[in-house]
Amino acid sequence: MTKEWKVGLSSSSVYPESTAVAFELAAQLGYDGIEVMVGTDAMSQDQATLAALVDHYQIPILSIHAPCLLITQRVWGTDPWGKLDKARDVAESLGASTVVVHPPFRWQREYARSFEEGVARMEEVTDVRFAVENMYPWRAGPSALGAYSPDWDIRNQDYRHTTVDLSHTAVSRTDPLEMVADLGDRVAHIHLADGTDSARDEHLVPGRGDQPVAEVLTALAAAAHTGQIGGSIIAEVSTRSAANREERVRDLQETLNYARTHLGSRP
Repeated sequence: MTKEWKVGLSSSSVYPESTAVAFELAAQLGYDGIEVMVGTDAMSQDQATLAALVDHYQIPILSIHAPCLLITQRVWGTDPWGKLDKARDVAESLGASTVVVHPPFRWQREYARSFEEGVARMEEVTDVRFAVENMYPWRAGPSALGAYSPDWDIRNQDYRHTTVDLSHTAVSRTDPLEMVADLGDRVAHIHLADGTDSARDEHLVPGRGDQPVAEVLTALAAAAHTGQIGGSIIAEVSTRSAANREERVRDLQETLNYARTHLGSRP
């Protein structure tokens, strides 16, 4: 049976504008839905507000990105399992199929010790998928720090569902085509971006870096056609340096067009 990839917009892609702007632009440009990056924007944290945005713009929430960044350590409390419980509840309430979560930081020892088993247990009691995202070593000059535990490389754990981020593969110097192939049917979610051989997580518009983004999308489309994998491809690009709204819109339109073209769907 043929599967499909929906193309959504991460609310982080409109930063420093608000979550509401992400809904507005996703609807305007023709994205299939939204990934809510739960962050410091109060709108992203509030279930009732998100439900109102879905109703107003008539665009669905495809996924919830749990607040697991350094700057969101206190969003939805400080207990990492409590954050995932909250993310699942919001996803279930709003009809999102996926919760995106990063591996724990190394200093979150108790959380990291039970992370793989804990995520598996959470998936046993819900239809929501917990898609663990590939990360990267923190690089500074010739040295690198493994900041994530059990590992930044999600291939080294037996997660049922995973997210492959095409900016993170650039930082980790990982071949994303190999990563997608190695993960096989565990690929449930993609963060669409680009990057260069930089220690900085760039989240460039696809085609502006050196990642084989077009080839990855083509491979994903072929796998969906044969019924192997499908899910959501979420534009997670940085537009914070855009001079104005018009430039931001152009970048987001270019990203959507790139995805549609290389997935073989409508331009």
